[in-house]
Amino acid sequence: MNFIRILWDDPDDPDGNVQHVAEHGLDIEDVEEVLANPTSEGVSHSTGRPCAWGYTLENVYVIVVYEEVDADTIRVVTAYDVPEPR
Repeated sequence: MNFIRILWDDPDDPDGNVQHVAEHGLDIEDVEEVLANPTSEGVSHSTGRPCAWGYTLENVYVIVVYEEVDADTIRVVTAYDVPEPR
Protein backbone atom coordinates (compact mmCIF):
# COMPACT_ATOMS: atom_id res chain seq x y z
CA MET A 1 0.00 0.00 0.00
CA ASN A 2 1.35 3.38 -0.95
CA PHE A 3 -0.01 6.04 1.38
CA ILE A 4 1.58 8.42 3.82
CA ARG A 5 -1.36 9.68 5.82
CA ILE A 6 -4.57 8.21 7.24
CA LEU A 7 -7.39 10.66 7.94
CA TRP A 8 -9.29 10.06 11.16
CA ASP A 9 -12.33 12.00 12.28
CA ASP A 10 -12.58 13.57 15.73
CA PRO A 11 -12.99 10.71 18.24
CA ASP A 12 -15.97 12.54 19.77
CA ASP A 13 -17.83 12.76 16.43
CA PRO A 14 -20.65 10.21 16.78
CA ASP A 15 -20.84 9.89 12.99
CA GLY A 16 -17.07 9.72 12.44
CA ASN A 17 -14.88 6.85 11.39
CA VAL A 18 -13.27 6.46 14.84
CA GLN A 19 -16.67 5.83 16.42
CA HIS A 20 -17.79 3.62 13.54
CA VAL A 21 -14.72 1.40 13.89
CA ALA A 22 -15.24 1.32 17.68
CA GLU A 23 -18.78 0.03 17.13
CA HIS A 24 -17.12 -3.05 15.62
CA GLY A 25 -14.83 -3.52 18.64
CA LEU A 26 -11.73 -2.05 16.97
CA ASP A 27 -9.63 1.04 17.54
CA ILE A 28 -7.28 3.22 15.52
CA GLU A 29 -4.26 1.07 16.40
CA ASP A 30 -6.01 -2.10 15.20
CA VAL A 31 -6.85 -0.53 11.86
CA GLU A 32 -3.44 1.02 11.36
CA GLU A 33 -1.76 -2.33 12.09
CA VAL A 34 -3.78 -3.99 9.32
CA LEU A 35 -3.08 -1.14 6.89
CA ALA A 36 0.64 -1.30 7.65
CA ASN A 37 0.80 -5.09 7.25
CA PRO A 38 -2.04 -6.32 5.04
CA THR A 39 -2.19 -9.97 4.11
CA SER A 40 -4.18 -9.06 1.00
CA GLU A 41 -5.77 -6.11 -0.75
CA GLY A 42 -8.74 -5.74 -3.05
CA VAL A 43 -12.08 -4.06 -3.57
CA SER A 44 -15.14 -4.30 -1.36
CA HIS A 45 -17.90 -6.26 -3.10
CA SER A 46 -20.60 -4.18 -1.41
CA THR A 47 -19.22 -0.65 -1.95
CA GLY A 48 -16.57 -0.92 -4.66
CA ARG A 49 -14.10 0.86 -2.37
CA PRO A 50 -10.53 -0.34 -1.88
CA CYS A 51 -9.90 -2.51 1.13
CA ALA A 52 -7.23 -4.45 2.96
CA TRP A 53 -7.40 -7.62 5.03
CA GLY A 54 -5.06 -8.54 7.82
CA TYR A 55 -4.50 -9.25 11.48
CA THR A 56 -4.58 -6.89 14.44
CA LEU A 57 -1.93 -7.19 17.15
CA GLU A 58 -4.46 -9.34 19.04
CA ASN A 59 -4.54 -11.71 16.03
CA VAL A 60 -8.08 -10.77 14.96
CA TYR A 61 -8.61 -11.03 11.20
CA VAL A 62 -10.33 -7.88 9.87
CA ILE A 63 -11.20 -6.03 6.71
CA VAL A 64 -10.51 -2.30 6.47
CA VAL A 65 -12.48 -0.38 3.85
CA TYR A 66 -11.17 3.04 2.89
CA GLU A 67 -11.35 5.88 0.38
CA GLU A 68 -8.36 7.18 -1.52
CA VAL A 69 -8.34 10.94 -0.91
CA ASP A 70 -5.27 11.58 -3.05
CA ALA A 71 -2.06 9.77 -4.01
CA ASP A 72 -0.71 9.98 -0.45
CA THR A 73 -3.82 9.99 1.74
CA ILE A 74 -6.58 7.56 2.65
CA ARG A 75 -9.64 7.91 4.88
CA VAL A 76 -10.89 4.83 6.70
CA VAL A 77 -14.59 4.20 6.13
CA THR A 78 -15.07 1.10 8.26
CA ALA A 79 -13.34 -1.97 9.66
CA TYR A 80 -14.71 -5.15 11.14
CA ASP A 81 -13.73 -8.75 11.81
CA VAL A 82 -14.32 -11.31 9.09
CA PRO A 83 -13.75 -15.05 8.79
CA GLU A 84 -10.20 -16.01 7.90
CA PRO A 85 -9.67 -17.20 4.34
CA ARG A 86 -9.43 -20.95 3.86
